[in-house]
Amino acid sequence: MTLSNSISNIFGVSPVKPLQNHMAEAIKCVGHLEDFLNAAFEDDWNAASEIFEKIRVDEQSADKLKKQFRMHMPKSLFMPVSRGDLLSIITQQDNIANLTKDICGIILGRQMAIPKQLQADFIGFADCSAETCRKAHGAINELDELLETGFAGSEVKFVQKLIRELAAQEQKVDKKEQKLRKKLFNIEADLSPIDVIFMYNIIEQIGGLADTAELIGNQVELLLAK
Repeated sequence: MTLSNSISNIFGVSPVKPLQNHMAEAIKCVGHLEDFLNAAFEDDWNAASEIFEKIRVDEQSADKLKKQFRMHMPKSLFMPVSRGDLLSIITQQDNIANLTKDICGIILGRQMAIPKQLQADFIGFADCSAETCRKAHGAINELDELLETGFAGSEVKFVQKLIRELAAQEQKVDKKEQKLRKKLFNIEADLSPIDVIFMYNIIEQIGGLADTAELIGNQVELLLAK
């Protein structure tokens, strides 16, 4: 296979489709998070291990797509988006998959016991953060439409609306994170200090999923402004 054919097979007409495919794989990882947490809260570590394996496979698939994207992307694009912009977006998308695997890997590796009085808040917080990622996915899925319309007209307004919704969702995550941190602070004296440190770390990383999703939204918004 020639290099030109290889590029054509991966990118087709534009590099937007493989970018969208990569985001879909990253979102698969996040989609397993709630089930994983529920299994962990029930001390069902066999089920948690099986779910973690699904996350690992999806993360590896995303990583493979990212490497193909970077390796075969043309040096110059005859498009209203730059190569650097697209590479930056795929890096953030990959961070979603990596963070999800790291979160679940730490919980599984330590067989972390989350206090029952925090579990409902943990699930609500994680689901809220995952929803922020799904909203970022929605914005990425509109990139091909933006290209077709030349980044103009009603499609731009629609994507701007998606980005505003994404930012509002990230603010909800911040509020849930503050509430969860406060609840943990109120009981941390009764817990193992090491466990408390890891719980705060997990909370930070779950919040990091939403922060990363918001970065993706910001990068899409920058594309609209160029």
